[in-house]
Amino acid sequence: MSKIIFITGASKGFGKLWAKALLERGDKVAATARNISAIQDLKDKYGDNILPLKLDVNNRSEVFEVVEKIQNHFGRIDVLINNAGFGLF
Repeated sequence: MSKIIFITGASKGFGKLWAKALLERGDKVAATARNISAIQDLKDKYGDNILPLKLDVNNRSEVFEVVEKIQNHFGRIDVLINNAGFGLF
């Protein structure tokens, strides 16, 4: 049974890599980014198995709206990969 996976920061780096790998595995992915045009290639390839959504994780009300959209589209969320942000090294 495929899982419904919510990934923040899916426009590049680990977030995009995880999205691709999980879609290849047969899961459904709600992929969020501040600029969803960066994940259009995944939408073109995987169709309805991916739900690209605009999200700035600093905007609390936007987070709740996105969660509601995911639940309305896929019916549930099984896994959250909170990848948005940046690291200081």
